[in-house]
Amino acid sequence: MTPGTGPDQGEWTSEERIALLELARASLEGAVLRQKPGRSVPPSERLSQPRGAFVTLTLGGELRGCIGYIRAVKPLWTAVAEMAVQAGLHDPRFMPVTQAELPSLEYEISVLTPMERVSQPEQIEVGRDGLMIVKGMYSGLLLPQVATEYGWDRETLLDQTCLKAGLSPQAWRQGADIYRFSATVFSERSERLEPAGPKDD
Repeated sequence: MTPGTGPDQGEWTSEERIALLELARASLEGAVLRQKPGRSVPPSERLSQPRGAFVTLTLGGELRGCIGYIRAVKPLWTAVAEMAVQAGLHDPRFMPVTQAELPSLEYEISVLTPMERVSQPEQIEVGRDGLMIVKGMYSGLLLPQVATEYGWDRETLLDQTCLKAGLSPQAWRQGADIYRFSATVFSERSERLEPAGPKDD
């Protein structure tokens, strides 16, 4: 994963990033082990501001869950805690995370900027922009780092976002609405955090 992606990569301090990552891990481990997470108060006022956010889980380098709030509907602190649990236990693509997997999970957080309508595909910059494509009742979203990881160009990113929405790959040429956003992306790896593993107490 690409750490620090997006124009606001300097917005969050190291303390804030680490606090969010520790919160994500504590929230999921608490849900799996049926224990109450530790700290529940954000360490800074900025983490109480509403932001869209996704939590991505990987296991052995493979995706293990990814769910988020597209829009700023909840305080960032709350969104991260809730989406960590959702990614681990309720991503429909995967079975729920087990207790045995907890020590080996790696956590990544993407904090989203507001959505911006795209009128011309040329406005999209691969690596900077994530996309959401909407047509009728269908919608799909891909985070900015996905295109970079797979080496996609702009058209492939558009095609793949359409497929994520359950549409034909060319739907973006056929009246679908296109939105772009950027994200600050940070992970336990980028912050040099070692997996803590589940708590015994």
